[in-house]
Amino acid sequence: MSHESYVHRAKAGAPGAPIIVVFHGTGGDENQFFDFGSCLLPDATVISPRGDISEHGAARFFRRKAEGIYDCEDLARATNRMSEFVIANKEHYGAGPVIGLGFSNGANILASILIHKPGLFETAVLMHPLMPFEPKERTEKAAGRVLITAGERDPIASVELTQTLADYFRRSGDEVSLEWHPGGHEIRSNEIEAAKQFLSQYRN
Repeated sequence: MSHESYVHRAKAGAPGAPIIVVFHGTGGDENQFFDFGSCLLPDATVISPRGDISEHGAARFFRRKAEGIYDCEDLARATNRMSEFVIANKEHYGAGPVIGLGFSNGANILASILIHKPGLFETAVLMHPLMPFEPKERTEKAAGRVLITAGERDPIASVELTQTLADYFRRSGDEVSLEWHPGGHEIRSNEIEAAKQFLSQYRN
């Protein structure tokens, strides 16, 4: 798979520095979190792909049948394709540890990679993820670090489903942190601060 197989923005970092891959939400694009990724880790390579699925003109990373009902075959396709894209970019830029950050639909494709391709991402920030089903237990253990941020009144990703996903990663051997705010499906300042703190070990 080519490192250019997705439409994306890229910024080369220092040799051996981390590579951070940022994933937009439904209707976003490769610009949504590109600058944020650069601010979080100034020396890192930043890769920001655009989802290759259009839902009524809104870019997504995989298809769904309805709100909260995923096309699991397409999710598997997207998980494999995106994993290959990430590996190709890590090799192309000669980067170090792979870090991920995603919001909403972007958090969901990132979570799926963490579930099915353990070890590819060393650290991940999942902002308002939704896994509306119980993932299969990992056959391969890979201890990573996961930060999940969420809203206590999120109408899309409930507290129960968010906690279930956190418990899954803990059960799989990951170090998991949770950051809540009292609102809904929007990013608030405490989430941004939590992400900065969570990734601080990668900054010089």
